[in-house]
Amino acid sequence: MKAITRALILCAIFYLQINADEYVVISNKNAQILSAEQIKAIYLKKLIIVNDINIVPINLDSGDQLRDKFNNEILNMSVSRLQTHWTKQHYLGHRPPLSLKSQESVKAFVKKVDGAIGYVNKKNIDDEVRVLYQWRD
Repeated sequence: MKAITRALILCAIFYLQINADEYVVISNKNAQILSAEQIKAIYLKKLIIVNDINIVPINLDSGDQLRDKFNNEILNMSVSRLQTHWTKQHYLGHRPPLSLKSQESVKAFVKKVDGAIGYVNKKNIDDEVRVLYQWRD
């Protein structure tokens, strides 16, 4: 009985790993690989230049499930905590990252603008972008 239970647990874990979505932070082909800490600093506008290139972080619209996953996984911040952060930054003259409506628009923007970075589902990338960082559910 224990062997059957272990086998079922292993099958469930394997199934979840296979079906887990993978997400990536992307840029155009000229960008360098970034750590999660650097990406967080970029999205909080604490790091704005990398290798003499102005970095332009792109978010998905507020309420998008992938944006929520990004905020939790990479920024490690809740929506309310981010709102507080940007309220304080507003008084210092800093603006939050641009937001776009879809992963396709994020990908198109990133391809065309040097220094732009954004996040999408890994299923949505092609060979015209560079993966800077990836994570999964």
